[in-house]
Amino acid sequence: MGRQGAHVIVVGNEKGGSGKSTTAFHLAIYLSYQGHRVATIDADSRQQTFTHYVRNRRSWAKEKGLALPTPRHFHLPSAWGDSVKENQKAEFDVFRRSVSEVEDSVDFLVIDTPGFDTNLTRLAHCMADTLLTPVNDSLIDLNVLARIDPSGDGPVEASHYSRLVQRARAERLNMDGKTIDWVLVRNRISMLASRNAKQVHATLERIAERFGCRVADGIAERMIFRSLFATGMTVFDPLDGDLMGGPSSVSHITARNEYRDLVAAMHLPIIKPKADLPVEPLRLSA
Repeated sequence: MGRQGAHVIVVGNEKGGSGKSTTAFHLAIYLSYQGHRVATIDADSRQQTFTHYVRNRRSWAKEKGLALPTPRHFHLPSAWGDSVKENQKAEFDVFRRSVSEVEDSVDFLVIDTPGFDTNLTRLAHCMADTLLTPVNDSLIDLNVLARIDPSGDGPVEASHYSRLVQRARAERLNMDGKTIDWVLVRNRISMLASRNAKQVHATLERIAERFGCRVADGIAERMIFRSLFATGMTVFDPLDGDLMGGPSSVSHITARNEYRDLVAAMHLPIIKPKADLPVEPLRLSA
């Protein structure tokens, strides 16, 4: 499926609970605030966390009269017929239609994928210009990328997910001669330095060297991400005191900066960043 136009960001990891949807949603909203046209696709028909984010945001904006940037969103259902071949064809068709509908009218297409291998997962990965893989700050979670040598010398062999990415890279190269920029990012980093954190970072660096990807600075563990889900808000939105329980906190501002640093590390084709966001909520005129 050849294409041109939008820069495709796929957020993928076969480890559930790694923060894919939160990361994908924050990236989409940040890019929207920077003046880019953004569309989003939720390829996880089971959890639909990304889709719930978008629905919550639209509902909250309508209820509170807020003018919030919200990307054009698609949810891709899985096919459940008796024929695997026919199911895959149906999924390919709906995926192709969704991409074709926006690829020439937006600057970025952000795709969230499920935490397990599906046909839609593989289709999305083959479309990626940038593949972002959030990894929880744990040696256990690194196992989804590679089996680690217990002596600490580095990865022994690729995991199922790493092999999936390698196949996607090969297919993308055959499709249009382009490669996939794979970026690993530590997620839910503990605020306290520890021996485990240092070991995780060192191991990720060795994995990146082995598999030809890069490691970006991570996102710390913060309660604000959990509290914002119900309203579909992000740390980039101007949040009022009723929602936050007071003025924007240092944690809120630091979370913004961490995501800005992540976007910078992804080397995306973005315009010059705008000034800091307003602290007061934007409201629709009467």
